[in-house]
Amino acid sequence: MPDVEPELDTRYPKTERSRIRREHHLGSYARADVHAVLDASPLCHIGYVIDGAPYVTPTLHWRKGDRVYWHGSVGSRFLRQVDGAPVCLTCSLVDGYVLARSALNHAVNYRSAMLFGTAHVMDGLEEKAEALRDFTDDLFPGRWDTLRPMTEREVKATSVLWMDIEEATVKVRAGPPTDAAESDVPVWAGVLPMRTMLTSAQPAPELPTTIELPESLATLIASGRLR
Repeated sequence: MPDVEPELDTRYPKTERSRIRREHHLGSYARADVHAVLDASPLCHIGYVIDGAPYVTPTLHWRKGDRVYWHGSVGSRFLRQVDGAPVCLTCSLVDGYVLARSALNHAVNYRSAMLFGTAHVMDGLEEKAEALRDFTDDLFPGRWDTLRPMTEREVKATSVLWMDIEEATVKVRAGPPTDAAESDVPVWAGVLPMRTMLTSAQPAPELPTTIELPESLATLIASGRLR
């Protein structure tokens, strides 16, 4: 996290809803910090209330500026009811277990973001198709143009939702255990790094052997990035 607070117009507003209350020194409201965690996470969770009951849905997401998108099936009873509703979107990445000399001082190195906004459901077929193109190319750059075009029926069967980020916070914990003062205790202490990454591609069983893995996907795998 930066030592100096960014200028106000580069931060999301801090309100009672979004104010970081615990370990605020690990947190930030900076747009760049929020976007970095959001963009690195392959999965998010969307929380909302339907008929007075809370629900949380895991889904894939993508971002354009301060707007976040996600998708699902038009048959989902959840997605049909959240248009115009307040939602909370979270995502997190675990970077390692932090082992200390005492159980109480064990910790986790992590990156997490919490975003607040209002859900909106896209209606136009062209608008949805363009959003789905952005989604595909966000994960696999250039892949959309190599695929069979989506049919109108496929677009109609897919829900695309979006929210503008109204408020957001991010927290990051990194580094070794904080009990260096107890270094005389004869117990191993340190970090067990954790990493989620792409591995070797597995071709579909029916794929002709003449169709090779695209160079763009091979490069993506070699980079170790998820997106």
